[in-house]
Amino acid sequence: MPQRRAAKKDLRQSAKRRERNLLLREQIKTALKKFKKAIDSKDASKSKEALNLVYKIFDRAASKNLIHPNKAARKKGQFAKIFKKLGV
Repeated sequence: MPQRRAAKKDLRQSAKRRERNLLLREQIKTALKKFKKAIDSKDASKSKEALNLVYKIFDRAASKNLIHPNKAARKKGQFAKIFKKLGV
């Protein structure tokens, strides 16, 4: 356990950040599952909605430094390519 006041504060801050990061990672996973499910159903409107949600969450994760901005851009491109294959 930390002894100094600053170390105790660092511990509290890192715990908060960890919770926030885990929540955002979970949102990424659920958005990807939703997108894949929409693609499998071949529904254009649901797929477009899910793709927009994926974009939004990846942009948020990149802005919060949870993932690298280049990784977010690469993933967004990959999912756009999958959406385009749907032929809508």
